[in-house]
Amino acid sequence: MAENEKPVPDGLRELDVRSLRGLAHPLRMRLLGVLREYGPATASQLADRLGESSGATSYHLRQLAAHGFVVDDPERGKGRERWWKAAQRGTRVNTEDLLRGSDPSVQGAVSTLLYENATIHGQELSTWLGTWREWPEEWRRAWDLSDFSIRLTPELAAEMRDKVHEVINSYREKEVGQDAENSARFRVHLHGFPRAED
Repeated sequence: MAENEKPVPDGLRELDVRSLRGLAHPLRMRLLGVLREYGPATASQLADRLGESSGATSYHLRQLAAHGFVVDDPERGKGRERWWKAAQRGTRVNTEDLLRGSDPSVQGAVSTLLYENATIHGQELSTWLGTWREWPEEWRRAWDLSDFSIRLTPELAAEMRDKVHEVINSYREKEVGQDAENSARFRVHLHGFPRAED
């Protein structure tokens, strides 16, 4: 492990150039996201959820499987029904390592991955903003939409990011079961970036 390289937490997969190319497709990213958030499903179920054809979801699930992002779930299904599940809980991307000396196709794949993630975050937030009044009062008090502007060095910015990640990951130990009363999947999006003065 390099001097400044951090270990990859359990359940996360760090992308290399090959796996980046296997994931950097909008439908594949959405399929993997749905499997990670909602659990195992068939290509047909995923097609219904995402408004795609089952042929498209089947093809892209096989591509995700070829790159190790999804695996068969043999405990489910009968006969020819094939169930898929996510192979990891999350993905980590070190864009600097991926872009160092890379060719234009890798740069394009990194851009696709980053822009699609930003699009997904925007869609999820828009969905929440359109439905928040329908949620119980406890949830309406627990959500957040904040922004902060702080003058930092790159080292301090990285330190702050890492501390925020530690706080969020500490709640994995407190995660409640699906049957817990008044529980819901709680999405946290973290966007931190420098801004030019003008």
